[in-house]
Amino acid sequence: MSEVRIVAEPRTEFGKGGARRTRRAGKVPAVLYGHGQPPRHIAISHRELLHAFKTEAGTNVLLTLELGDGTELALPKDVQRHPVKGSYEHVDLVVVRRGEKVAVDVPVVTTGDAHPDAIVDQQHTTISVTAPATGIPDSLEVSVEGLQPGSSITAGQISLPSGVTLETDPETVVVQALLKPTAAQVEAELGETAEEAPAAEGA
Repeated sequence: MSEVRIVAEPRTEFGKGGARRTRRAGKVPAVLYGHGQPPRHIAISHRELLHAFKTEAGTNVLLTLELGDGTELALPKDVQRHPVKGSYEHVDLVVVRRGEKVAVDVPVVTTGDAHPDAIVDQQHTTISVTAPATGIPDSLEVSVEGLQPGSSITAGQISLPSGVTLETDPETVVVQALLKPTAAQVEAELGETAEEAPAAEGA
């Protein structure tokens, strides 16, 4: 997984007003907690955080926080974004130690082409695993090459890297192949939709 070093600074202003002032300064309010330590309120550069999260793993990034004279390893636990702007509003970070294992959701990426008569329906874009804090996979690949209509791939069939164990129910269907409709079926469905529209307007 990606490991990014970011400078963090203590945050002394709290509440909505303090958070707004922190954001206006180009920083993101954050809380760092875990390993029996009291929660610490910090601020992180929005630009650096944006750069850290621009990977295939998204927010599953190990952050090395430079805090004063020391450093802390942390994983983003909860990331809040502005509903319109998309900017980062607040981040909860959990302290981790090298060598320990953590539970995380990892993106699932499909590769290959299914059977020509099949449409791939990915029902889950992530699965939960337990992995070393410093060895969380960026993503997990699932090959759908030649997948026949009616076939499926469960979480338990996904290959995991060494040291990574599955937390999601192994029987959970992650990807399934549906039968591609024929041209006649599509045409008939479109015709039914067109017929229903005037009826709905009249009602």
